Amino acid sequence: MADVNFKNALSSPLRENDPGLPDSGEASSDDALPYDLVELLFFAYRDFTGDPDEVLAKFEFGRAHHRVLHFVERNPGIMVTDLLGILGITKQSLGRVLKQLVDAGIIEQREGNHDRRQRLLYTTETGHALAVDLTRLQQKRLERALIGLPDGSEETVRRFLLQMIDPDARPDILKLIRSSFDLRDR
Repeated sequence: MADVNFKNALSSPLRENDPGLPDSGEASSDDALPYDLVELLFFAYRDFTGDPDEVLAKFEFGRAHHRVLHFVERNPGIMVTDLLGILGITKQSLGRVLKQLVDAGIIEQREGNHDRRQRLLYTTETGHALAVDLTRLQQKRLERALIGLPDGSEETVRRFLLQMIDPDARPDILKLIRSSFDLRDR
């Protein structure tokens, strides 16, 4: 694993030239914790999910509903077992959220073509429209964040986010992202 020196990263010219970036609050030792990076990630996630949260609240839905809707929209016909693996949640947790989405006419369940016991999940027309609206909100936030960055920054951000994912999970996640991209965005 690469040795990262956060002290140097936190005292970079970018930090010194941008009064909008918070003080790292670093201690004088070389092993200071990157509290500012951790907190920036918390706040970025809060705001990234906050825009859709406001829309979802009108339906009395939360972030769990958003995650289910997102991955069903991006992977039409996904099996419940595969969705459980993607979300890393229990069948019981998914069951409650999925029932609410089905009852609201956002997601529909269909029997499998070859095995009628399979439950395949699809967004309805209403669900598709909601999923697109929520993604557009997040897309706008990402665009605003990338606008002031140098050319090529989008790829750097993409690599950074991938590095945040556990190494063992990266290949499966990349396959999932590519396959859902291929299905919807041709």
